[in-house]
Amino acid sequence: MKAAYLVDRSVAKVAGEDARTFLHGLISADTLNLAPGAARFGALLTPQGKIIADFIIVEAPAKDGGGFFLDVPRALAKAVVDKFNVYKLRSRVMIEDLSETLGILAVWNGGGATTAAGLSYADPRLPALGLRVMLPPHRAAEVAAGLGATLTDAASYDAHRIELGIPRGGVDFAYGDAFPHESDMDQLGGVDFAKGCYVGQEVVSRMEHRGIARTRAVPVRYEGEAPAAGTAVTAGARQVGTMGSAAAGHGLALLRLDRVADALSHGETLTAGGVAVRPVKPDWARFAFPDGSKAAQ
Repeated sequence: MKAAYLVDRSVAKVAGEDARTFLHGLISADTLNLAPGAARFGALLTPQGKIIADFIIVEAPAKDGGGFFLDVPRALAKAVVDKFNVYKLRSRVMIEDLSETLGILAVWNGGGATTAAGLSYADPRLPALGLRVMLPPHRAAEVAAGLGATLTDAASYDAHRIELGIPRGGVDFAYGDAFPHESDMDQLGGVDFAKGCYVGQEVVSRMEHRGIARTRAVPVRYEGEAPAAGTAVTAGARQVGTMGSAAAGHGLALLRLDRVADALSHGETLTAGGVAVRPVKPDWARFAFPDGSKAAQ
């Protein structure tokens, strides 16, 4: 079992009498039936349906003070808090940026490991991503040891995430410019299509029902040196996407699925910075894949 303190993650908190309904009306996840200790993947969107920030949200048990805690990118924690405050109006909620006191420990390859040291929850995106724990940074080594996990660096966790094909905002897609479908949030439980209105809901719902997501973050494989993030992915002289994160032969690329499918059907090779890359369908994908196959609907 491995563990890593994720230096790029931090915590925000929303508490108060109206916290549950306040969040439910803003974000893509359903918080009305979220139970203490369980977690949901979701996002705060622009009115145009683009991702301001994605996060994992978990409710603390009442015995621990309650409230909703957001496992959020550290670089976006203040922006999320500020945006929530814009929407707060007369809602009876308290919104805090806890970046200076709490961080995130990720634990994986450990089956059903649990801990009472900090607010812990299974990563809701994919079981193989393991457990996450909100805790003060100085306790990371202690908690990892208590779980029997080897504490390693964040790069090891990133390589695990990349191998599973899970996109990361800021490198595999751009915040403020990507729709949830483009970052595969619809595939990873990040959008509840049965809930009522939230900011950006109309656009996201239209993309879902019309099936018009032409661009997606797609796992790729390569050999040799990793193409740098931001490198154009090309088929012949045509750009068909942009390379994202990569490690040890596994990567992600933001690809135009129709252009990639056309290129592959004509026997063309995709390259990024001179390195051949090959799309590989992850087990969790339910969208039509650019190799011409279709995942189970």
